[in-house]
Amino acid sequence: MKESQHLVQKVFLKTFNEEPLLVRSPGRVNLIGEHTDYNMGYVLPAAINKAAYMAMSKRNDDTIFIVAADLDESYTTTVSNCNYSDKGWPNYIIGIVDQLHKAGFQINGFNAVVSGDVPLGAGMSSSAALECATIFSINEIFHLGLERMQMVKMAQKAENEFVGVNCGIMDQFASMFGKKGHVIRLDCRSLAYEYVPFDLKGTKIVLFDSMVKHSLSSSEYNVRTSQCGEGVSIIQQKYPQVKTLRDATIEMVEECLAEESNDIYHRCKYVVEENNRLLAACEDLNAGKIEDFGQKMYETHQGLSELYEVSCTELDFIASCCRKESGILGARMMGGGFGGCVISLVKEDELENIVKRIKEAYWNKMNIGMNVYITQIEDGTHILK
Repeated sequence: MKESQHLVQKVFLKTFNEEPLLVRSPGRVNLIGEHTDYNMGYVLPAAINKAAYMAMSKRNDDTIFIVAADLDESYTTTVSNCNYSDKGWPNYIIGIVDQLHKAGFQINGFNAVVSGDVPLGAGMSSSAALECATIFSINEIFHLGLERMQMVKMAQKAENEFVGVNCGIMDQFASMFGKKGHVIRLDCRSLAYEYVPFDLKGTKIVLFDSMVKHSLSSSEYNVRTSQCGEGVSIIQQKYPQVKTLRDATIEMVEECLAEESNDIYHRCKYVVEENNRLLAACEDLNAGKIEDFGQKMYETHQGLSELYEVSCTELDFIASCCRKESGILGARMMGGGFGGCVISLVKEDELENIVKRIKEAYWNKMNIGMNVYITQIEDGTHILK
């Protein structure tokens, strides 16, 4: 049994003296397709073996009593008084209650204990895991009858409207819909999706955590969103059918934006190329061409670094170390940028030596220690027996 699972069960029994519903909701990685989600493009995420665990039972009154077992903190509020908490962590749970309230669902209070092993700040979406665990648990104990897609949309809205982070839908979708041994090709506009087999055969998904988080990330994220929007507005003047960058071709970008602001041209060029790259990468997977897929990951990193400009010295250094290793098939920075992890595909029989070399090189160059996470693809949100 996972340590976090054991912890939530133990703390719940000790605190509330009853058996809870127990739910596991995973974090995620995104293999390729970065900064394409809010441009209504494609992404290729997968749920992983690091997750949020939630134990929950319903109450007969209006009280919500939550314990964060890892932090040894608790928080109490009521269903009828869902206000933002300065503590931070309760908002991912209270935001779900707020969304259910807005949608007209009547629920009682509940007791909950939460724990998890999704590393915070490493770009594996610990927040989405917690939101999905919460809505899945509430749906189950109050018999609300919500479909998974409805839960995903509510979890995303909780993060957008209550927590105040303007994320796309990928994180919550991957957490809820993950399938062992598969990545998910998700169309962020229509929400159509298909599972693509990800047969690693002696290859591991390894995350090299730069251990840095530059303060630029949230402000620059909003800048990139608006630059993409400006690019679309310019393209629309000649091609009114283009509603988002998803609709644009590379020829349109060259024709309409090459003479414009360098930044807008570069941002839009990257997004359109990345969408095309993802669709080609899915063909590689279906054909079993993991090396070709890996090469596209390197191309994505280059685009994120040079065109979209959301990388940083530390991430670029890790990616360059990966390129030098014949036992690494592909690597790129993952997530919003300016810190976080480089995701890589590493041959299992060379894993130990490669990790050692890259950690040493990073320490010698940056004087920063590095965390390394070896992940595998697992199922999405589900009840634990």
